[in-house]
Amino acid sequence: MKLRSALLASAMMALPLAAANAQAIDGPYVAGGLGANLMQREDVTIGAPVNRSGNVRVDLGPALVASVGWGFGNGLRAEIEGDYRQNNGFSDPEGFGGAARASGREQKVGAMVNVLYDFVAVPFVQPYIGAGVGYQDVIWQGVGAGAFGGPTASAQTSNRGSLGYQGIVGLAVPIPSAPGLAFTAEYRFMGLAGDRTWGPASPGGPSFKSTNDYNHSVLFGLRYAFGVAPVPAPAPTPVAEVGAKTFLVFFDWDKADLTARSEGIVHDAAAYSTHSQYTRIDVNGNTDTSGTPQYNMGLSERRARVVAAELVRDGVPQNVIDMHAYGDTHLLVPTGPGVREPQNRRVEIVYH
Repeated sequence: MKLRSALLASAMMALPLAAANAQAIDGPYVAGGLGANLMQREDVTIGAPVNRSGNVRVDLGPALVASVGWGFGNGLRAEIEGDYRQNNGFSDPEGFGGAARASGREQKVGAMVNVLYDFVAVPFVQPYIGAGVGYQDVIWQGVGAGAFGGPTASAQTSNRGSLGYQGIVGLAVPIPSAPGLAFTAEYRFMGLAGDRTWGPASPGGPSFKSTNDYNHSVLFGLRYAFGVAPVPAPAPTPVAEVGAKTFLVFFDWDKADLTARSEGIVHDAAAYSTHSQYTRIDVNGNTDTSGTPQYNMGLSERRARVVAAELVRDGVPQNVIDMHAYGDTHLLVPTGPGVREPQNRRVEIVYH
């Protein structure tokens, strides 16, 4: 109890964390984003009797994406996405051999399956990348082009399906006051495979074919991961001594090697043995709850062995050292499962 009280008191006096390290999503989440979609100039071919090809400019339009997914706890995520994009203003025709005008709009409604990877080791924010494939329903409304000095050739107002593919680059910023909630900003490139053909708006008119449907979307939104525990406090500075006879050595997440600071703590503990009376030294290895119980037990044993070996190298007799591995069963800071709590990643050197 004395050790627990001392450590918790030191944590309460620490400065609050300005921004939390991102954690891997482990379980279900939902996300949504709203922004703008820019289409590259779209290639259009007008069939007989016009028989012309060129491209048109499409205005910037809105984009909306919503998804539900699952995080696997190691940075990988899989999700199902629904999306909507709309671009008006088919205009500025090029390559049609003198076409004076174009008009219309294109809408895309679809569903994609995405696989993403979060770079959880980056502090304060969470960059991520991803890729996806799916289906896009492309809807043309009022699309037409000037008939080279004559009447307008118009495409049938209807929809055509197409295979869609996309790449995603994004950045999530956790909101510390709302565990599991993050602000997102991302760029998505989406392309459509193959060609799409529309019939004429009136009998006897030309058909239309579009190719190279490439979209660039910038989206801002929110993502919420269910079941996320409150953000842990920052790792405490290793304390050379808590009370009269206990030394604490802290470890990085999922690590069992000593840092330069940690080695200094072990050296201090070994020096203490030269001017004090004791009968034995307990070296107790511990972990947080972010791994499985079996893995954590092995990790705590490796940490205890590393510290015990360093004590022996510093002159402490090996026969007075008792090693213990407690895994995640002796938590200084009680947490739920899957929480990276820095104060629980430790080895205690206790003199008796």
